[in-house]
Amino acid sequence: MPAAPRRWCELLDVEFAQCSDPGRVRQDNEDYLGAAVPATPEEARTHGWLFALADGVGGQDRGEVASRAAVECVLEDFRQAPRGAPLATLLAKLIQAANVHVLDTGTAIAPRGSAMATTLVMCALRFDRAVVAHAGDSRCYLIRRGHANLLTRDHTLANEHVRLGILSTREAATAETRHLLTRSLGTSLFVNADVADLQLLPGDVLVQCTDGLHGSMATPDFADIFTRGVDLDQAVHDIVAIANERDGSDNISIQAIRIRSVERIGMYRGRPYKLR
Repeated sequence: MPAAPRRWCELLDVEFAQCSDPGRVRQDNEDYLGAAVPATPEEARTHGWLFALADGVGGQDRGEVASRAAVECVLEDFRQAPRGAPLATLLAKLIQAANVHVLDTGTAIAPRGSAMATTLVMCALRFDRAVVAHAGDSRCYLIRRGHANLLTRDHTLANEHVRLGILSTREAATAETRHLLTRSLGTSLFVNADVADLQLLPGDVLVQCTDGLHGSMATPDFADIFTRGVDLDQAVHDIVAIANERDGSDNISIQAIRIRSVERIGMYRGRPYKLR
């Protein structure tokens, strides 16, 4: 998938690149990814950017249909959202709407029932803030000053066992339950999404990826590649190539968003203003 061109706005200078690969074993690619990019500085102020990535659940019906339906739904709803809608509230609503859309799409294809499901992770940027929302085990990392921090929590049975003290982190990494999702889109009428908010700094890189990538490549490797000053498009393709060399048994997808510059913005009576 070719890299998207760099776009900029008055308050936020952002570049991004993305890549999706079927891997070395699977014939089909059940991952899907996309972005809603503001066309004007005005759209950047009222809506911002949205990056979304989904991984259709393997072993179930039409995973590639589910992932595409989820991503296209959140991107379209984001573009049509009210001006200045709070991002945290908006993203939670977008995931729920996408969940219903995946359910409806599955019912339309198979009226007697479909096991179609997908993970979803997305990141919205506006002014000097980022909001991340997800359901499933697709991840979002923040790379800042050479260090990578995981912003999401895998919704898997193994990770729930870690939270409850049943398994250690090391045991969970190899447990048979590490791929069994406890949350996904398309499995019930409601999905509980995790939502996190953070302030952006110049030089930050946000990385979203599917488990085909984070399952085969250690987090420090992400940070190392993105802090070398390599072209962003080259970096994502290098990372996919490394993941294929180390494993390649699953689809591999990545989105990388670099914050080149940012202006601090405050809010007064619901209106943004520049902080000096």
